[in-house]
Amino acid sequence: MLRAGGSALDAAIAAQAVMTLVEPQSSGIGGGAFLLHHDPADGTIAWDGREVAPAAARGDLFIVNGQPMAFPAAVVGGRSVGVPGVMRMLAAAHREHGRLEWAALFQPAIRLSEEGFLVSRRLAAAISASAETLRRDPVLGAIYTPGGTPLAEGATLRNPALATTLRAIAEQGADALHRGPIAAEIARVVRSHPNAGLLTADDLAGYAPRRAAALCRPYRIWVVCVPPPPSGGLAVLQILGLLEHLDMPRIPPAGAEAALLLGDAGRLAFADRNRFLADPMDIPVPVAGLLDPSYLLLRAQALDAARAIAQPRAGNPRLAPAPAPAAQRETPGGTAQVSVVDAQGRAVSMTTTVEGPFGAHIGVGGFVLNNQLTDFSFRPEIDGLPVANRVAGGKRPRSSMSPAMVFDAQGQLLAVTGSPGGARIIGYVAQSLVALLDWGMDAQAAAALPHVGPFNEFIELEESTATAAHGPALEARGATLRVLPMPSGLNLIRIRRQGDTLLLQGGADPRREGVALGE
Repeated sequence: MLRAGGSALDAAIAAQAVMTLVEPQSSGIGGGAFLLHHDPADGTIAWDGREVAPAAARGDLFIVNGQPMAFPAAVVGGRSVGVPGVMRMLAAAHREHGRLEWAALFQPAIRLSEEGFLVSRRLAAAISASAETLRRDPVLGAIYTPGGTPLAEGATLRNPALATTLRAIAEQGADALHRGPIAAEIARVVRSHPNAGLLTADDLAGYAPRRAAALCRPYRIWVVCVPPPPSGGLAVLQILGLLEHLDMPRIPPAGAEAALLLGDAGRLAFADRNRFLADPMDIPVPVAGLLDPSYLLLRAQALDAARAIAQPRAGNPRLAPAPAPAAQRETPGGTAQVSVVDAQGRAVSMTTTVEGPFGAHIGVGGFVLNNQLTDFSFRPEIDGLPVANRVAGGKRPRSSMSPAMVFDAQGQLLAVTGSPGGARIIGYVAQSLVALLDWGMDAQAAAALPHVGPFNEFIELEESTATAAHGPALEARGATLRVLPMPSGLNLIRIRRQGDTLLLQGGADPRREGVALGE
């Protein structure tokens, strides 16, 4: 698309269409996304294509017999499906930022859907892990477990049903998913499932993406921009706002001190996030208070490389009564990141998802439907207080997706980053920004850096890495640790300039199948 004269946004749309086919466990047209778009002439815009709860949804959506459902039981089926938003978001963004014809953007995905592609190792593993539930769904079972046998690595996967759906989108626009026969089938499948949902054709028809100014905050000599809530970007900015009070550039990137400070800064941000963050159209979110320099300075006093914070608690960024905290729980594996810069300096950072691997494990028209409603709190209230992220009709669930951009002191774009990873996205993105800005790493080194990050009250270390070797030292400092695989999926671009020429340096996470193209 770039070679054809398309914009960064055109390329991102074409990538999303292809990822629906080749990475269905992670993202697709049945899910949602957050997108940052930068144009040197017009500034930086945030697009919110997050799914929404059906109008009939209430706080007790995941309460059965007076108790919250078990998470796996809630995921599979229509109950967890939110109104998909990614295609209407991309269509709205294309009207502003696109250069190529809409229909042209879907031709590669249509061709690949018909001709087929070779199943990757990661996709084969995901199919195998979900084979039992995929077999139960007539659409997804026929694609991924034909004859009851999961497709293996190297098998050719064809998806003619998806080609038909993509042709409809190419010809009719995003409304092909939101009105007419495909929308009717989405509503029918969701409502007729044994674990039935509430989604209606009216919910699909009424979906609208949000367009807003990016949420930006200085970090040392730079400015970092993210989408506003309900994205996870606010927590990323909080982590940076805490770390800017420390001399991070002098700290070895893979050492115990860096691990403790990154982890504890993230734990403080998660404590605030779990109490205050939700859809701002449903409940006021104290964004200014959470990013206030004096508030972050006060919170940063708890950071100590010699001693872990015993029990991070939410702060008090405003005087109004605070909602009850509810810990973040998102399924890792069902998200993807696309970072693009074009020759004119326009850029896109898009994090896109169906939530868990294969979303709700039900399909329509060759694509996977999301299970995004499980990102809401299952409990509408705790100890008599309402939970900020409770379910409500027409509400967007809280997200960890945090596409980000960095600008230098002159306002020129310096870096684009973002990652998959469920609730761990926040830590992945924050660490990548510290790696790029404080530690001066190139894009590939930042993408490959061993992970350390927050997960609610835990500090997590990536197993079988130099960082994991610091576990005993961190425990001696009082840290509560988990050591586990942290596959992320970061995709970074770092930008340098020679006169009017952009020099683009890409970094693709070696833990997944990403690849960096360009000069």
